[in-house]
Amino acid sequence: MQSVFTPYQKFVIALLAFLQFTIVLDFMIMGPLGALLLRDMGISTEQFGKVVSVYAFSAGASGLLAAGFADRFVRKKLLLFFYAGFLLGTLLCGVAQSYEFLLGARIVTGLFGGVIGSISMAIIADLFAIEVRGRVMGTVQTAFAASQVLGIPLGVMLSNKWGWHAPFLMIVLISSAVGALIVAKLRPIDAHLAIPQKQDPFAHVKKTVSQSRYLRTFAATMLLATGGFMLMPFGSAFSVNNLGVSLHDLTWVYLVTGIFSFIGGPLMGRLADSIGKYRVFCLGSGVGMVLVWIFCRLGVTPLWLVMLLNTILFVSITSRMISAQALISAVPDMQDRGAFMAVNSSLQQLSGGVAAWAAGHIVVQTVSGRIEHYDTLSNVVLGAMAATVALMYPIHRAVTRKLAMAQTGPAGASSPARAAAASE
Repeated sequence: MQSVFTPYQKFVIALLAFLQFTIVLDFMIMGPLGALLLRDMGISTEQFGKVVSVYAFSAGASGLLAAGFADRFVRKKLLLFFYAGFLLGTLLCGVAQSYEFLLGARIVTGLFGGVIGSISMAIIADLFAIEVRGRVMGTVQTAFAASQVLGIPLGVMLSNKWGWHAPFLMIVLISSAVGALIVAKLRPIDAHLAIPQKQDPFAHVKKTVSQSRYLRTFAATMLLATGGFMLMPFGSAFSVNNLGVSLHDLTWVYLVTGIFSFIGGPLMGRLADSIGKYRVFCLGSGVGMVLVWIFCRLGVTPLWLVMLLNTILFVSITSRMISAQALISAVPDMQDRGAFMAVNSSLQQLSGGVAAWAAGHIVVQTVSGRIEHYDTLSNVVLGAMAATVALMYPIHRAVTRKLAMAQTGPAGASSPARAAAASE
C-alpha cells in the first residue's frame, strides 16, 4: 500500500481540493443566499427551486454531451476549457439584476461547472491507486468543509453588507487564482490516449452506458445525490424561519459545522482505506438517516443544539460521499474512465436537478416565512438513503472481486505490475 505521496502528488491533491472548493462553494452558496433571494427578489420557493435545479439540469446535459469526447483529450486541456466557462457563468451570476437573468446565468455555470467534477475524478483515478483513494478523496472532499469554514461565512457576511451578488464575484476572484495554477503547474495527463479508441464518440458512450456493472453504479449515484439537492437549497430558510436562527448566527452554524467537517473528512478517508469503503458508507448512512429524521422535525431550537446536530449530519454526509466516490472510482476500466465519470456526474446532476425541483414543490413558505412540509421532504430523503445502501452492496462486491483478480494476476507478475493493475 502506498503510504507516502510524492511532492507532485501532494500538489495535485491540494490543487484538486482548491478547485473543488470553488465549484462546491458556487453551488452551496445558493443555500445560505436562499433566505436573501426569497426576500430581496420577491420570488417563491418554487422559483428558487428552479434557480437551483437549472444548474443541475444544464450540468447533466453537458456531461452527457461531453462523455463521448472525455477520453480523447488530454485531461489538463479539458479541465481548463470547462473551468474557463465556469468562471464566465459565475461572473454572470455576480452581475445579474433580474430573476430571469440569474436563471440564465445558472444555466451557463452548470453547462461548464457540472463537467469539472468528473474530470477531477478521472485525474484521481489516473494518478492514484485504489488503496489510497479513500484518503485522496477525503482530502479533496474537505472542499465541502472549507466552503463552510471559509467560503460560506465570508459569502454570507459579504451578502449582508453588499448584497447577494458579492459572493459570486468573490468566487470569480478565487477561481482565477486556481486557473492560473492549473495552467502553470499541472502536468498533462494523457496515459489514457495510449489506448486507441476504435469507436466514434457516440458509440463509445453507448457502449459505456450499456454495461450492466456501470448501470448499477449510475443508479446508486443518482440516489446518492437526492439528499443534498433536496435538503440543502432550503436549509438556511428552514434554520432562520423554523429553528429561530438569526442571519448573523447562521454564519456561526456554517463555520462550526465546517470546522468539524474539515477535520473529519481526511479521518473518514483514512478510515475508509483501513476498514473498508462500504463499511464506512453504511456507518455514515445510518448516522445520517437518524439525524435527517430528527433535524427536519425540529421547531425553535437553541443555537448550540442546531450546531451540534448540523455538525453530526454534515460529517456523516461527508463520510458517505468520500467512501462512495472512492469505491465508484474503481468501477470503470481505464479506456472507459473519462466517459464513465462524465456520464456518472451527468446523471448525478440530473437527478439532483429533479430533486431540487421536487423539493420546491413539496415545501411551502407561509406568509410568516415559515417553511412547511420539510418533514415530508425528509421522508423522501430517508427512502433514497436506504435504497442507496442496498445498491452500493453489489458494487462493493464487484470491486472487491476485481481487485482480488488484479492482486493475484498472472503467475510471476511483479509487484509494480500488480499495483498498476489494482489502480484500474
